[in-house]
Amino acid sequence: MDAPALSPAAARTAAPSRTASVDPALLAKYDGLRVPRYTSYPTAPHFTPAVDAGVYGGWLEAMDLTRSGSLYLHVPFCHQMCWYCGCHTKIVARYAPIAEYLGHLRREIGMVADRIPGRLRVRHIHFGGGTPTMMAPDDFETLIALLRTRFDVAADAELAIEIDPRTLTAQMAAALGRSGVNRASLGVQDFDPTVQEAINRVQPRAVTEQALIWLRDAGIANVNLDLMYGLPHQSVESVARSAEIALEMAPDRLSVFGYAHVPWMKTHQKKIDESVLAGTLGRWEQFAAIADTLGDAGYRAIGLDHFARPGDELAVQQEEGRLGRNFQGYTTDDADALLGFGASSIGALPQGYVQNAVPFDHYATAIEEGRLPTAKGIALTDDDRLRRDLIMRLMCDLSVDAGEVAIAHGLDSSAFDADLAAMDDLVADGVAAIDGRRVSVPEAARPLMRIVAARFDTHLASGAGRHSRAV
Repeated sequence: MDAPALSPAAARTAAPSRTASVDPALLAKYDGLRVPRYTSYPTAPHFTPAVDAGVYGGWLEAMDLTRSGSLYLHVPFCHQMCWYCGCHTKIVARYAPIAEYLGHLRREIGMVADRIPGRLRVRHIHFGGGTPTMMAPDDFETLIALLRTRFDVAADAELAIEIDPRTLTAQMAAALGRSGVNRASLGVQDFDPTVQEAINRVQPRAVTEQALIWLRDAGIANVNLDLMYGLPHQSVESVARSAEIALEMAPDRLSVFGYAHVPWMKTHQKKIDESVLAGTLGRWEQFAAIADTLGDAGYRAIGLDHFARPGDELAVQQEEGRLGRNFQGYTTDDADALLGFGASSIGALPQGYVQNAVPFDHYATAIEEGRLPTAKGIALTDDDRLRRDLIMRLMCDLSVDAGEVAIAHGLDSSAFDADLAAMDDLVADGVAAIDGRRVSVPEAARPLMRIVAARFDTHLASGAGRHSRAV
């Protein structure tokens, strides 16, 4: 690889920090607790049909063009179902459904842009899925050209795309480069062939390496890799080895996600043998093994589940207290508005959140009838904004002064005192630490930070059953 390498051997320090061990009894205590991942606040289970296309249209028409925006485009197609998948996606064997969907997507872009009183300044564009690179190269370049026409895309904007290396072609990589894409996130999950077979995602190392060569040859130097733990047949040793292989590919960032086994919601997960899934303690140990391997190689832990080179903008923004979090995870995107396009996509505006219809046919029908495909959302209250800011800083920095957040919102510094007083159990368990009005998550409890954040969530009781496990 010709990218600047951060070799595991060269980057190791004499006394590297290690992820602290955890009391199995503590894991058992919180096992089964369901809390949000807090990529928004309030979270998606609390969206309602009260925020419909009419409401969203009004929010677009009131947009302040002195503020910045970002765009998310959801392309929900894959060539094969990975059995661990929890995304909204559709398996297709022909290109016709993709071409039809892209026609609807282009129309939606026009409908949204027409509602905004001018060309919104855009600094971030993110393509997610599904597998966005299943688009034909020409169709992708046409779509990017449309976005540049309808929005004022900054010359130095970040254009990011999620990629399944198994389906990437040299032609598509070249089209990405010509279109200005400058960040690519490659799904890997695990390099062990046994694990790959068990999750229906056979992806030899050489396939991922070839994808990286094509991308870097196309001028796309910023690369992220996704790894997972808690998958069938994984062990502490195997996930550490996968992390070591990933490091040899010199990524700028890595995301490390835990597998959420919810076969009652995602029926394809029934194909996964539950008897070869690790328990709560085993999952924790797998995460720790990956985190230690990446940390020993010089990567910085970012929030809940990301890792970045020390000079990467993600790490820099965390050090400066400017790191953000949205529906794509931890981000350098500080835009005032996020516009979501495509079936199931979520947008965030100053007034609140909106989500498009999830079923393809509902989304398509709305577009064909000339309606914004908004299905639900939520309007923010002043208390929502207050708690969102506190939860955001806690999730990004592992520490927040609740008094300072209250004052920034025009309230007395004591506004969160009742919340802090009710956290004695978390403090006793070592999950949280409180000093005055500052609440922090100790390093040993980093993977449990969502439990601490949830104590500030006044909506949680009405939607807890729809969230992922805390451990």
